[in-house]
Amino acid sequence: MLLETIVKEVIDYQREVLQAGYKTVPRKINEKIDLGISHINILSGIRRSGKSTIMMQLASKVEHYYYMNFEDPRLVNFEVNDFFKLEKLFKEYGEHGIFFFDEIQNINGWERYVRILHDKKEKVVITGSNASLLSKEFGTSLTGRQLTYEVYPFSFQEFLDHEKLEANKNSFELYLNKGGFPEFLQIGKRDVLLNLFNDIVYRDIVVRHGIRNARFVRELGVYLATNVGKEFSYNKLAVNFNLGSVNTVLSYISYFEDSYLFFTLPRFSYSLKKQSKNLKKIYCIDTGMISNLSTSFSDDKGWLMENIVFIELKRRAKKVYYYKNKQECDFIAFDGRKGAMPLQVCYELNDKNMQREISGLLEAMNELSLIEGIIVTFNQEDFMETEGKRVNVIPAWKWLMEEQSD
Repeated sequence: MLLETIVKEVIDYQREVLQAGYKTVPRKINEKIDLGISHINILSGIRRSGKSTIMMQLASKVEHYYYMNFEDPRLVNFEVNDFFKLEKLFKEYGEHGIFFFDEIQNINGWERYVRILHDKKEKVVITGSNASLLSKEFGTSLTGRQLTYEVYPFSFQEFLDHEKLEANKNSFELYLNKGGFPEFLQIGKRDVLLNLFNDIVYRDIVVRHGIRNARFVRELGVYLATNVGKEFSYNKLAVNFNLGSVNTVLSYISYFEDSYLFFTLPRFSYSLKKQSKNLKKIYCIDTGMISNLSTSFSDDKGWLMENIVFIELKRRAKKVYYYKNKQECDFIAFDGRKGAMPLQVCYELNDKNMQREISGLLEAMNELSLIEGIIVTFNQEDFMETEGKRVNVIPAWKWLMEEQSD
């Protein structure tokens, strides 16, 4: 429980910071968020991806708002009953306003208070950095009352806006190496990403789940970053890291996914049973993070490109799989409006890999009865027609820009 004077001090300080304003890159996700609806708007995503900035950008659009960031250290002893004290102090700034709660998951029982606000027809926007925690608490108290928007680090377009660059192969190569975390792009120091990685490991995983050996979790995270785009086995990971139980590995990787640091990609199959038994692939939230955790990508930018394409597909809310039978196709992306699209990612098409890349794409197209597929390259542009099907070869930087209108 907190004294009212402390709560007011934090409110005043945060309002002052918010109202002072500072120049930020407009985020495209803002175009999707409707503050006029009755549903609770949730911004969910990895730490330092810009959720707080997006919330501030949304707050700046409305005349009356109430704002609280629960990462403030003065709120460490804030309890669920303190919300009513907070609401009373908020009302001193006006009787009507939208409630903006940043990193609300830090407060145990927060969902009960948000339910009360919703029942009173108040408009609420919240952010959180843990997918499982948010879904579990909403699942028990607020099912059907929320709309969730996943926040990722800067897209290529947002990266260009931040860096004041034009879209071309040179700016894409910078994006490939640096990634899209706003703070890292602003400061440019490797420690920013390393500290973020450690913060997620210790705060979001080790402390939250009561794990005794933090070193294993960190080493597993570094290993996964070094193996993006590759199939992995839970059994082999358990043996390699001497974790004893496959369930332990399953739990650790699910914790990484809940914190949005890593994503697993299932192999496509019409059989859900086969799909669950097949090996999965692993991808990371950001190529800058990969580059700073691993040195294995210095001579092979193809894996980084593949990671960028995967994250972009996730950003566009596609349902994504990889395909593997006699041949392999990197991604099959499903869209409710447009159907399925198979994609290969290849840094450079040449005589050595042309047959393999096209064969994998064609096999996936035949499996799904599709007539068109895409090969994303670093800077090659072409098209070819074979077996009655069309293969479009597109530079990654053009593909990333063309899809902005989706």
